[in-house]
Amino acid sequence: MKILARYTKAIDRVSEFFGTISMYIVIITFIVGFMNVVLRYTGELVGRKLTNNVFIELQWYLYSLIFFFGFSYILKNGINVRVDFWFAEQNKKLQAKIDLVGHFIALIPFCILALWATWTPVLRSWGLRPNGEWGTWELSPDPNGLPRAPIKSMIVIAFTMLLLQGIAEIIKLIAILRDEEHLVQTVDRDAPIRIE
Repeated sequence: MKILARYTKAIDRVSEFFGTISMYIVIITFIVGFMNVVLRYTGELVGRKLTNNVFIELQWYLYSLIFFFGFSYILKNGINVRVDFWFAEQNKKLQAKIDLVGHFIALIPFCILALWATWTPVLRSWGLRPNGEWGTWELSPDPNGLPRAPIKSMIVIAFTMLLLQGIAEIIKLIAILRDEEHLVQTVDRDAPIRIE
């Protein structure tokens, strides 16, 4: 169980790290969006185009990253949407059983399916051709747009982290059912984040 406890703590720390990044990206997204609007209207006043598709697509990419980096953080901290009117009134072991079944039936298969479904499109976005050779990576069809491959790669990272955090949550739930919860304590949100 010690190895599993170390795994859960390591994944919890990485999820907290991604969650922290996601929080800062919210601020950056707001600044980029605000600057885009200011530059667009200022450009109209002075009769020059001061913004282009880079700002619009950057804002879209950053907005996507908020969710991608937040997937595992949300699961780890239990702030995902759930039907709490009945679940919250149950004892901890019954809650653990319900979550365990849900993780095995829905969460883990969904993550595996998402990784399977996105892997090939992401590789094609990086330039993998059907014949196995590599070409140029996918670019935005809009003038001055950003490359699409890096943001599409974040889909794979997001679902990989969600899968790893899902496995960590399963370990924690089994520990609750075995009365060994003390072995897999969660990482404190306010503790400094260090990846060892």
